Amino acid sequence: GPAALALLGPAPGAPSCPHGPALLFVKTSQGKEEGRRFYACSACRDRKDCNFFQWEDEKVSETRLAAREEYNRNHQPSFTHRQNVDRYKNFVLLPLSKRRFCQECQQLLLPAEWEKHSDHQFLCDITTAQLKSPSQLLYPLENKKTNAQYLFADRSCQFLLNLLRDLGFRRVLSVGTPRLHEMIQSKASQEEEFSVRSLLLDIDFRYSQFYTEDEFCHYNMFNHHFFGGETARETCRKFLYEENGERVIMVTDPPFGGLVEALASSFKKLMAMWRETEKEGHNKEMPMFWIFPYFFESRILDFFPSFSMMDYQVDYDNHALYKHGKTGRRQSPVRIFTNLTPSTIVLPEEEGYRFCTVCQRYVSSGNQHCEICNSCTSKDGRRWKHCVLCKKCVKPSWFHCNNCNCCTLQKHSCEKTDVGCFVCGKAGHKRSACPSLS
Repeated sequence: GPAALALLGPAPGAPSCPHGPALLFVKTSQGKEEGRRFYACSACRDRKDCNFFQWEDEKVSETRLAAREEYNRNHQPSFTHRQNVDRYKNFVLLPLSKRRFCQECQQLLLPAEWEKHSDHQFLCDITTAQLKSPSQLLYPLENKKTNAQYLFADRSCQFLLNLLRDLGFRRVLSVGTPRLHEMIQSKASQEEEFSVRSLLLDIDFRYSQFYTEDEFCHYNMFNHHFFGGETARETCRKFLYEENGERVIMVTDPPFGGLVEALASSFKKLMAMWRETEKEGHNKEMPMFWIFPYFFESRILDFFPSFSMMDYQVDYDNHALYKHGKTGRRQSPVRIFTNLTPSTIVLPEEEGYRFCTVCQRYVSSGNQHCEICNSCTSKDGRRWKHCVLCKKCVKPSWFHCNNCNCCTLQKHSCEKTDVGCFVCGKAGHKRSACPSLS
């Protein structure tokens, strides 16, 4: 069978790469015993981005350890967060004509540094408005697995923020949601009665150029690592402490290629951090919105049984597939998973969402209540159909295959097919597993 990677989780005493403590994995093959355990980078699934690798049982020499420490040090950002905050203060004092941003280094430049960047592309006349929307000024890092900076479309961002305000939340822990953070920050600076605050936790250190240490922490959500150490952890803990009844919610939008169990483990640690600050009610869970594609529903519910999936389709600006309805090529598969009571999540009726009184939640216009399942069963926005043999609702494009004994696409290769293998003609295996190929 196919070899699969299993995550064994964050291990105490794990070695570190530039992205913080590595995670422990094991290669498993069906029918064989476990393979050898190894450590790999928590954030980068692609070896090109971070090639950290070490067998668990490997003895690493002093020389190699020293070289690794050196490597990790050299791969830290050139300025500390504190230095970036000071640089920003100086940058803001400059006249418009002297405000430059180097596109190659993704860095705000002070006049003394122009010389060093003279052969780089840069943007001139950086306005205050641009400084207040760094997610649009910075070049999106579209490495899908680690950064995947697909940013919320304005419509979705606005919807989320209004929803949070209507639900009475005053503080938002924004984990990997720079655009939401930015919208909250800019409204707070413009509108006096706007009382929501946000703390951004993100692996993209470029944001430290625009936000103070109380507004941004450099954080890796795959291994719950605060790059700023205890000070940053303390900032986060302070932010989660609910004083004067200012309720906190965590909103997170992880890379979709990320490992669900690694994310779940970190989110549980953030929830625990919140619980420690709670004065009463230790059995409660920190309110949370986890934004993720609907096909991960069962995985998320494995880790967070109290969560449920909302029908709202979350849209992204720079992602061709994930745009809403008529503008995108298809509907966005991205949803909100939450531990809040579904009936309190009011979805916009002008976009076709309506309330189902039986399910006690808002559903999309195509999501019809199935009398047999007794729930609104569609996951993708289209109307699904009930299959009596499968005893559940299925996608409209699926048909029941008696060979496979389940519903599937009409054109599919049957599991129990009588047709022989395409390569050798013998029965009992598929082309990909044909012995004559090896």
